[in-house]
This record gives sequence, C-alpha cells and structure tokens, in this order.
Amino acid sequence: MNTFAASPQSVIARTVVATPRGDPAAVQAHLDALTKPPGSLGRLEKLALQVGVVLGDPPPPLEDAVVFVFAADHGVAVQGVSAYPAEVTAQMCANFSGGGAAINVLTRACGAGVRVVDVGVAADLAGLAGIEHRKVRAGTDDLSAGPAMTASEVEEALALGMEVAGGGAGSTGEARPPDPCLVGVGEMGIGNTTAAAAVTACLAGAAAREVVGRGTGVDEGGLARKRDVVERAVARVACGEDPRDDAVAVLRQVGGLEIAAMSGAMIGAAARGALVLVDGFISSAAALAASRLCPDLSPYLVASHRSTEPGHAVALDALGLVPLLDLDMRLGEGTGCALAIPVVRAAGALLREMATFESAGISGPNEGPSGAGS
Repeated sequence: MNTFAASPQSVIARTVVATPRGDPAAVQAHLDALTKPPGSLGRLEKLALQVGVVLGDPPPPLEDAVVFVFAADHGVAVQGVSAYPAEVTAQMCANFSGGGAAINVLTRACGAGVRVVDVGVAADLAGLAGIEHRKVRAGTDDLSAGPAMTASEVEEALALGMEVAGGGAGSTGEARPPDPCLVGVGEMGIGNTTAAAAVTACLAGAAAREVVGRGTGVDEGGLARKRDVVERAVARVACGEDPRDDAVAVLRQVGGLEIAAMSGAMIGAAARGALVLVDGFISSAAALAASRLCPDLSPYLVASHRSTEPGHAVALDALGLVPLLDLDMRLGEGTGCALAIPVVRAAGALLREMATFESAGISGPNEGPSGAGS
C-alpha cells in the first residue's frame, strides 16, 4: 500500500515526530550521577542527553546505523557553477555501486550501512547494482532561468524521502531489515551547492555573498558566476511573498530533487523516532526546509560536522545546531555523518554502560565549603 497516495504535502502537514522515549530531567539526573564530575565530558554529555531523550534511557547500541545518499542532477550546472562536469553525478553513482567512494570506505570503517537512492540523476542507472531506483525526473531545470521543478515534483521527492527513511517495505513490497534508530542523510549532485545556497538564502533571509562558496573548487570566475546565479534566483523568489515560511515554494523555485528527498527523509525518520545525522551544507539546507515543514523536527537533528562552505554556518545558525566535528571537510556524500556515528554511539554507551557513584560505591562530590579547591 502506498502511504503517500494522497497529496504528499498534506501528508507532511499531518506528520508528527515520534514521542520522545526519555524524560529530559530523568536522563540529566542519570548523567549527573555517573562516576565523573558533572559536565566534565563537555558536549558529549549534551549529546548523550539528546540520545537518551530521543531513543530512551538506556538507548539501544545503534549498531544498525545507516547513511542515505540521495543523488540527482541540476540544470544550473550549465552555468559553469561547478569545477566538474554534470556527468560526474552518474559516474559517482557507479563508484558508489562499486564500493570505491569515500562514503563506502567510511561507512565500512564505522560499521554502518549505506543506501544510495537515485531520485533525479540525468542518466540511466538501471544497470548499477546497489542503487535504489526512485527517479522523479532526470535532473532539474536551470534555477537561474526559472523554477527548478514543478510543485508536484517537489512533493513526489519529499514523499519518496519520507517513505525510504520512514520505514516499511518500500515501493517494491519486498521485506527489509529493521529500520535503524540512527540515520545519516547525505547527497550527490553536481551543482547542488548552488541550489543549497539559494535555498539557504531564501529560508534564512541571508544575502548571496553569505552563503555562496567554492563548492567543488571553482576558480574566481566560477565563484563570481555562482554568486550572480544565486543573487538573481533569490531575487526572483523574493519578488513574491516572504519565502522564509514556504519551504515547498522555495524548493520548487531553487531547490534540487535530492534536497527535497533529504528533507522528506529527515521527517520520515523522525516520525518513527530515529535520531537524524545531518551532513554538510546541502544536507543542512535540506534540514532547514524540513524544519519549516515539520517544526517539531529539531530535537531529532544532530549536526555531524561543520563544512568549509560559508553557507553552512548560516544554515546551522538558522537551525540552532552546533556540529560535533570540524575537520575542514566539504565533500558531502554523507561522509560527515559516517564519521559522527561512532561519537553518537559513544554518547549512548555512557548512559548504557557507565557506573553511577552509588552502583560503584564511590563517594560523590563534597557539599558546602569543604568541597572547594580539589
């Protein structure tokens, strides 16, 4: 049965995130009772609190983590906004299929799965094993000249993302392994930093110069073209009503098929109670759109890392997220998610395995003036 037979946008409007499994006060009390000075593990404790609230205390081991990679092409690539030709999207999908891409290596290293979903690659990938074939259309239109997609295409991409990450048998009806409680969301698509910059500028109310970076490594001429494209596209969108609260319209005008699918995937995963790892700039632009579509999504989001793309800081600030890692990365593919998975697992292990002062028979902190100075 297709859950999204009705209007996907109406389904999203009715979608609510799962009820958190843990009580925040109780999880915090548990953390404070562990054999350490309160707060001495810094942000790892804040992450453990989030894991315990979302997934329950104690949380599951999270051994079945998976990173989704949504792939699609962008018509705006014809404007020379990328250092690589558009054909690389399909070529990288072949690399994913063969297990030779960075995301394949890093998910193997951390013992996680990877699922690559073709939502809009402008090539026939039917012969590639390990690729989930869910193409909405073969790439978007050029966002510098007009809307990137139709409203129905945006909604279809949102809906398939919800379906893929939200659980169930999927479109084929075939049985699948249990859906993981930890989900990473990444992408592949030449030209998608341009789309992400335009989406972020529209939804965060930022100027193009704040959100446009070098992406795949364009030279000064390419960077100037990219800024001009984003400025014109954002100006076109802003001619109507304030776009900050209409994520579907923004995605239609300047987004990408994989960006819309990522937004849907985040909502779908949170709706079944999974913790969602956001990757870099493009993934954060998708998270920004998803948060406008589903305002209760925020507690389920974890920013895996900080990209060197300038727009990523804008998107993270708008989301209120502080990334776990800062490794000067800008690859995408969900690679930041893969690196963050062991950190999230470790945070959960604190709640699951660490002794309390009481259980270990260790004296707690002194109270009053006698406890000072140690």
